[in-house]
Amino acid sequence: MSASGHAGKHIAVIGGGAAGFFAAITVAEAKPNAQVTIYEQSQRTLTKVKVSGGGRCNVTHQCFDPARLVTYYPRGGRELRGAFHRWQPQDTLAWFAARGVDIKAEPDGRMFPTTDDSQTIVDCFRRSAVEAGVQLRLGQELKALQQNPEGGFTLELTDGSSASADKVCITAGSLKTSQLSAALESIGHTIEPLAPSLFAFNIRDERLAELAGLAVEKASVQVLPKSKPQSGPILITHKGLSGPAILRLSAWEARALHAVNYRFDIAINWLGDAKEQPLQERFARLRQTSGKSFVRTKVFDAIPRRLWERLVAVAGIGPDIVWSQLPKAQETALIRELIDGRFAVVGKTTNKEEFVTCGGIRLKEVDFKTMESRLVPGLHFAGECLDIDGITGGFNFQAAWTTGHLAGLAMSIA
Repeated sequence: MSASGHAGKHIAVIGGGAAGFFAAITVAEAKPNAQVTIYEQSQRTLTKVKVSGGGRCNVTHQCFDPARLVTYYPRGGRELRGAFHRWQPQDTLAWFAARGVDIKAEPDGRMFPTTDDSQTIVDCFRRSAVEAGVQLRLGQELKALQQNPEGGFTLELTDGSSASADKVCITAGSLKTSQLSAALESIGHTIEPLAPSLFAFNIRDERLAELAGLAVEKASVQVLPKSKPQSGPILITHKGLSGPAILRLSAWEARALHAVNYRFDIAINWLGDAKEQPLQERFARLRQTSGKSFVRTKVFDAIPRRLWERLVAVAGIGPDIVWSQLPKAQETALIRELIDGRFAVVGKTTNKEEFVTCGGIRLKEVDFKTMESRLVPGLHFAGECLDIDGITGGFNFQAAWTTGHLAGLAMSIA
């Protein structure tokens, strides 16, 4: 008899999110006689899956080369490389296809169910869990975890009950608001500092006022003085700036920006990788070919008209100035606004559907072949509770599927 009193092993999965369901289904399908239970603190499961990707669920990314795939992870890439050789996006697609869910790729590589409805993914997980015999316990959060001398674990739950398990997998998502941190530290694990990742920048600047909703598709942005620039769409919002380039920058610089309490300066190149000299040459041609045209008339297809007019005004160029009359000083100021616009960030706004936390269980303390703790035999980890996070684009879910699968497979063996 196992610690749970059943003929089969009892596997406890702590957390009813993406990684938790994937781990539970994997172990239940691989070891049908095991008793697999998901313990979820809230009354709902798979909430982040439901709201992700604007309600469409960005399941994974169309990158099938593990060496390239890991470059999208600000933290955890090195450890995930071997893991992705064992379970990568192609495996994820095959897993869903086998369950009747077709996934499509968009031009930027993001992948969604062909239904464009996250409920398709939620239903697939819930159906697969029921068919595999996975049990679900809602409103039960793990408060403490104790190793038993004879093997296995005793789980103390916040509703006052307790449970026994032969193996435990922690898939509780971010540890930021969880009681789990203290429980895991009490058995020897280290929690790397937790900080938000994937957030928008709050900026109060006249250049952006009343321009909310405008987007520049191929811009570049960096944190001053010298962070690595991130390129892609930038969206002007009511509070400041968002969009893929901003979210990527927030991910790569998550800890540094947390350390300065989200007060920092950025530089934006609205033209992506444009340099000063080619712009000077283009403006010289405009003086010759369009000398009587107003400077405020839109010049670049990539920049929305209202943003162009705002940058022209900020450069001190009046509405009646034509190209042939443009003073050199104002031209220089306009070029600076175009390719090196400086903005002061005064806070962050977290997009709830893309919320990710960097930090979590120290990666050196986990064996990435099995996702088992190197300190506590029989304890496994998967998903965001680890110090792993990816940029936006399906990478965080892929890390959840990969680590959940490897943990579930390992727990199904002996």
